[in-house]
Amino acid sequence: MVKKWLGTTLAVMLAFAMAACSSGGADTGSNGGADGGGEAANGSDNGGAAKEKVKLQYWTIDRHDADYIERVIKQFNETNKDNIEVEIKIMADNYAQTVDMAYASKQTPDILKFDPNFMLKGYLEPLDEYVSDEMKAKFDGLLHEESNMLQGKIYSLPNSGSSWRLIYNKELFAKAGVEPPKTLDEMVETAKKLTEAGKADGAYGIANNFKSGGAFHRFGMTIGAVLNGTMEGYDYKSGQFDFSVMKPITEAYRQMFLDGSMIPGVETLDIDPMRALFAEGKIGMYVNHSGEPGVYKNQFPSKIEWAAAPLPSLDGTVPGASLVRGGTWLAISKESKHKEEAWKFLEYMYGDEVLTGYFEGGFGLSIVPSVLAKDVNPDIPGIEGFLPSADDALYPPHPTGAAQAVLEGPDYQVELTKYIFQGGDLDKIIADLNERYIAALKKARDNGDTTIQPMPDFDVNAIRGALVK
Repeated sequence: MVKKWLGTTLAVMLAFAMAACSSGGADTGSNGGADGGGEAANGSDNGGAAKEKVKLQYWTIDRHDADYIERVIKQFNETNKDNIEVEIKIMADNYAQTVDMAYASKQTPDILKFDPNFMLKGYLEPLDEYVSDEMKAKFDGLLHEESNMLQGKIYSLPNSGSSWRLIYNKELFAKAGVEPPKTLDEMVETAKKLTEAGKADGAYGIANNFKSGGAFHRFGMTIGAVLNGTMEGYDYKSGQFDFSVMKPITEAYRQMFLDGSMIPGVETLDIDPMRALFAEGKIGMYVNHSGEPGVYKNQFPSKIEWAAAPLPSLDGTVPGASLVRGGTWLAISKESKHKEEAWKFLEYMYGDEVLTGYFEGGFGLSIVPSVLAKDVNPDIPGIEGFLPSADDALYPPHPTGAAQAVLEGPDYQVELTKYIFQGGDLDKIIADLNERYIAALKKARDNGDTTIQPMPDFDVNAIRGALVK
């Protein structure tokens, strides 16, 4: 009885979650119908059995590239010779939770935007039997354990990388008479001045999408990398966690909240409403990635002049390196009843034509050699501030996901976000996080959930600037 109730509850929760997703239409994915198939194709002239159309569901959290992806899917649907039709559903920031519910209630899609946690949770199909030697050569040097591989098996292939910047309203900055901040202290003062200059018009100095907890990940992880070359508190050299790097970042955001520099209601602000407010000129600055130019061209056409600047540090120098994140894109669900057809779609998406168009459209910074060899450049306003610099680096994989999968208690984003809005003893919070994450990492290593070990010779200077053309 309990199992039946739980399954029904999850199914209802998933239905509500899916109702909020874009790209409507009937659910016709791998488990969407009784036969997992779809509509039959037109019958043959001799009255023989028609080949059924295979309908695939593709779920993603990416909104910044939606127009382009929908166009290339339309082309695939109209031109493929295998009677395959792909339907895309674009989630909000609750993407990971929706996927969890889908797997719990057996209502999974066929294709997913990759997330390392999906790989660790066993949701995904290994791609090794599908990837040809030629395709492996195309992505040579870009396949890494616990990034797009696990225990030697490939679960996703790379497309583009995302550089992270401070995105700012040029008009409000000019009105306040300030420049993009180079230090965290300057960031606090700049947010205050922007608020003073814009408050009469309903504009405030800073925001981020705190509703889902993903905000701290966006600015904490990325500024932390700039400060000392660690990743989400993980120190590559020691192979352990130390969240003390997050202390000055958390204190700066706490102060901006106390100063009234954050837009009212920021605690419950989701990513797209935040972008809409920025496009209207109501937010002075925020931290996010190189997908934003696509957002302000296609999704929320900007009514202001905006640009991107390097992330702030403690003293204006960059002891670490600014993060460029990449190496993954699409994956196939292990629950899909149409894995062969799903792979045909992935082959199409990973073709040079689609990947080059993605890069040229400014939806991501390509890291694929065959695309970079074409010497094309993105053509989209604002992208120039995100192009790889001498301070950017593509970091090695880190075991934070594996540790969080077995972590006891709230994760670092929850705890540090709570401090920003409620205060408390930050030193005690960080000490507790260190203790719990170190214990979780030991458990993950003992369980074989991660093979990442200390890298005593790790030197952030050796990886900085490697993506500059």
